[in-house]
Amino acid sequence: MNERLANMPKLTRLLLFAPLAILGIFLFTFIGGQIVLHLWNWLLPPLFGISQITFWQALGILVLSRILFGGFGMSGSQRSHSRRGVSDRVADRVADRVAERMDERYENMSPEERERFRQRVRERWGADDTPRETRPL
Repeated sequence: MNERLANMPKLTRLLLFAPLAILGIFLFTFIGGQIVLHLWNWLLPPLFGISQITFWQALGILVLSRILFGGFGMSGSQRSHSRRGVSDRVADRVADRVAERMDERYENMSPEERERFRQRVRERWGADDTPRETRPL
């Protein structure tokens, strides 16, 4: 069977598998809509007194959740991972550079400037140097 598929022209393979792909998409969408429909109608009316929904409303909720939160529980494409990796590396380099510059500035401060800086940080972020009693969890 594999040899027959390998010897077929690409257009013929596309014409064979396209209907299966379309059917799979419809089946996946139908099952997702049914899951949302049944979960909504099972949980929300008894808990919150919300009215039951139709299949099309459930499908709309599914699409809306996809738009707002992204994905259907899948991790995404390799392309999105590669972009995310690049942005993480850039963010790490920026954070490292900011930390280096802060260290340089702090090293060049006089003791009075350092104390003023610490005081401003404490005022801004609410941190203080007073020791606190720790309690066990």
